[in-house]
Amino acid sequence: MSNLDINDIERVAGLANLRLIPKEKKSYLKDLTAVFDYINILNEVNTEDVPETAQVTGLEDVVREDKISSCSKDTVDSIKNQFPESDNNLLKVKTVFKE
Repeated sequence: MSNLDINDIERVAGLANLRLIPKEKKSYLKDLTAVFDYINILNEVNTEDVPETAQVTGLEDVVREDKISSCSKDTVDSIKNQFPESDNNLLKVKTVFKE
């Protein structure tokens, strides 16, 4: 059985920037104890002769080359007109990531 206590839960919650009420702390204590107890059971399995594996199906990513295809001026104009802002032939979109 793992030796977690409420202090451990509070420390992990602090690292995750979670504010937990006492009821949630008890719930997390119970759940994480069960998870770590299960991991301890798995650690008892002898895996000495088992090779490291990333995946076992043999499947690989299938990629294709990007192909540029032409389209009519009407199509290009239609797409450009859907954007509120552009700069030369570049269409401006909202920022996805902020610094």
